[in-house]
Amino acid sequence: MGSRYKSSLIDSEAYLLTCMRYIELNPLRANMVAHPGEYRWSSYAASANGRDNPLLSLHPVYRQLGADPTARQHAYRELFRQHMDHTIIHDIREALNQELVLGREDFKTRIEQMTQRQTRPGRMGRPRTDGAEEAVADYYVL
Repeated sequence: MGSRYKSSLIDSEAYLLTCMRYIELNPLRANMVAHPGEYRWSSYAASANGRDNPLLSLHPVYRQLGADPTARQHAYRELFRQHMDHTIIHDIREALNQELVLGREDFKTRIEQMTQRQTRPGRMGRPRTDGAEEAVADYYVL
């Protein structure tokens, strides 16, 4: 039986804010609330409205949204006015469910080199073989 906990390394500079939006919009997609700020366990209230939450620390990418808290909060709220493309939702889910890396190709390559682990989805089907093995594989012995 698999674990309920899944994790995925992300390329923060390219995907952090997108992942924050994805997470904070999950309660809306599940029809639990009408607005991300209504979900009690969301960090939206802190990031978008400045509500104090001692459990949170501001990521440098979030800090880059504005020169001061008011500007950052405004910029963060503006991110939620944009439609979240189904392709990126799929990419996030695929990376998370398969515990792969979410990021730019050069980031994935660097992580593969550092960890010697796969960072991209595998190809469908059985691995390719040379012609001789392929010919034998087409026959069954009973």
